[in-house]
Amino acid sequence: MSNFRQYSAYYDLLYAKKDYGAEADYVARVLRGANSTVRTVLELGSGTGRHGRLLANLALEVHGVERSAEMAMHAARRTARSGNEGLFSCEVGDLRAFRADRHFDAVISLFHVISYQTTDDDLRAAFQTAAAHLGTDGLFLFDVWHGPAVLAQRPEPRTKEVTDARRRVRRSATPILDAESGTVRVAYEMDCEDFEAGDRVRFGEEHLMRYLFPTEIDRLAREAGFDIVHSEEFLTGAAPSAATWGVAYLARKLDQPR
Repeated sequence: MSNFRQYSAYYDLLYAKKDYGAEADYVARVLRGANSTVRTVLELGSGTGRHGRLLANLALEVHGVERSAEMAMHAARRTARSGNEGLFSCEVGDLRAFRADRHFDAVISLFHVISYQTTDDDLRAAFQTAAAHLGTDGLFLFDVWHGPAVLAQRPEPRTKEVTDARRRVRRSATPILDAESGTVRVAYEMDCEDFEAGDRVRFGEEHLMRYLFPTEIDRLAREAGFDIVHSEEFLTGAAPSAATWGVAYLARKLDQPR
């Protein structure tokens, strides 16, 4: 997987101002609002472990699965320094095929990881992985690129530059929307400088994203034995609209698939 191979070293700096604390609070609140006894969580696409470690601080036991070995390596290093080793762990794995010999109270997949599953088969496999690790009434919380908003707003080229005491990163993103396949191909150009080492590196990556509509989510959920409990704008809780780029869905595992 080429996505996040070089990108991973700069990922946390790029998202240093992202309010992971508020997002972890939101996830814990949504899960516990649906089931006050939630304790164990499987995170599909755990990245560098920032959500997982914060959820561990909220007394949840989180096991992450991350396809990028580089991202998982950064997660393991940061977790070893954080003191959360007992409550957050992660391993390298493909969420479409991952299987653990246990059930969890909930499965989560955050920061549009489900939208990285760009084919119908990939999406079905992701939902089946979630279902395989939940018992009856288990919860699956995930967020996606909301189709109505993507088509209404249309992704535009953007540039982001961030700096800390050691490094500077400039990222340019050029998106290409393909309405026929329901995807957006984002070409990233990275210009990264390490002040301490005196190094500068430039590289590019392409990330293909799938935007999804509520009818597609309903179908995928039913096929995997879930019932969609609720959908809302991620973090704010507002009703989804054509202005809502990221929508969170909460699904509940049924006793018998419909």
